[in-house]
Amino acid sequence: MERRKFIGTTLKGVAAATIGIPTIVPSSVFGKNAPSNKINIGQIGCGRIGRDHDMVGTMQHDLARMVAVCDLDKNRLQDGKLLVENYYKKKTGQDNYVDVRMYDDYREMLLNKDIDAVIISTPDHWHSQPAIEAALAGKDIYLQKPTSLTIAEGRVLSNVIKKTGRILQVGTQQRSSPQFRIAAELVRNGRIGKLHTVKVGLPGDPSGPAAPAMPVPKGFNYDMWLGSTPEVPYTEIGVHPQKGYDRPGWLRVEQFGAGMITGWGQHHFDSAAWGMDTELTGPISIQAVAEFPKSGLWNVHGDFMVKAEYANGVTMYTSGGFPNGIRYEGTEGWIFVSRGDYVASASDPVSKAKSSKALDASNPKILESVIGENEIHLYKSTEHHLNWLECIQSRKEPISPVEIGHRACSVCLVSHIAMKLPRKLRWNPTTEKFINDDEANKMLSRSQRKPYGTNYIKMA
Repeated sequence: MERRKFIGTTLKGVAAATIGIPTIVPSSVFGKNAPSNKINIGQIGCGRIGRDHDMVGTMQHDLARMVAVCDLDKNRLQDGKLLVENYYKKKTGQDNYVDVRMYDDYREMLLNKDIDAVIISTPDHWHSQPAIEAALAGKDIYLQKPTSLTIAEGRVLSNVIKKTGRILQVGTQQRSSPQFRIAAELVRNGRIGKLHTVKVGLPGDPSGPAAPAMPVPKGFNYDMWLGSTPEVPYTEIGVHPQKGYDRPGWLRVEQFGAGMITGWGQHHFDSAAWGMDTELTGPISIQAVAEFPKSGLWNVHGDFMVKAEYANGVTMYTSGGFPNGIRYEGTEGWIFVSRGDYVASASDPVSKAKSSKALDASNPKILESVIGENEIHLYKSTEHHLNWLECIQSRKEPISPVEIGHRACSVCLVSHIAMKLPRKLRWNPTTEKFINDDEANKMLSRSQRKPYGTNYIKMA
């Protein structure tokens, strides 16, 4: 039987599966650094955000021990192994602190009983499926945003995490930046009066050139990289750079993502919902206008405006015409919050200078206000990856749990649907359906190319 067929048929019984895999950890490591005291991590996806943010962000904490890496590009896979081993060599002073195991198929990694948890830093169209399969395999998960590319697969993911009891942290790390929590607490406790409007600044993406088909690079499993999406010819600017780790072209191709509305949208919509007290619901209406490229490979949205109305009377506007960040407006003032000078990756698409003020208000005294003992205090996390690791140990809910992540992602996805349809859409956040709109409801899921996709996961 071929290896991949074996993996596919075995995954459904992964909880009972036993594979003879030699120990990853040198037997010479004992004491406080013993393997039993560490959370063994497998990294799925060794590209830009994995290298710049998730891998180093996790390895800096002594609770974690990264023992395996996985990528469909052989060069990136080998680079990932070197990154981990060199990081630990510098941190511990030991040449052989860990011999990182390499996988070219994440499903094989999930069968490794020595791995406790996985980080998923893959392209957007490869988020929900490996997260679901990891949960079914008994692994805890750190999942880059967006949580899904359709409402349907996001709902399946959230349900599976709830059923399996796994700890899933969504990579909406703004929740672990103090200014976003402070802003949300001040708004929730009425420091700007009654909240009525939220303005979210979010850029679009530029169009790009036409791109001729190219030979698939040696050592790159392009068919699996395409996953559940349709077969299209390979071209480098539609995937990722073959040299270096600059911002990849797939971010600007709708087949693999929806553009900045999901790319950064889930960050800002998640933070906005924290202050709006709408984390477990969504808008009741949505309408949008957007510009889309008329030619070229890159076809995600450019300039846009989205208007979302909520049952609590708040209206949220999202556009690249606003400063990057979130502005809460109430009857007695406003608060603006942004990332400030923080960047997750060296190739973040918004410069520090354009979002340099992390926290501002119509009156400085608003920001000096102290939240009283009996007022609303929101979940506090000092570092996003650390919060995930600590919750793996305690089994408590992390600061960015899957259902809240799914709801924030849903705002991104219904906004994207509204960009495509020239009318006001009514949304039911309870049923997660559009009201009396069959055309819009057909866009809540999309076809999946066998054998990949959440439709083909064996749930039993």
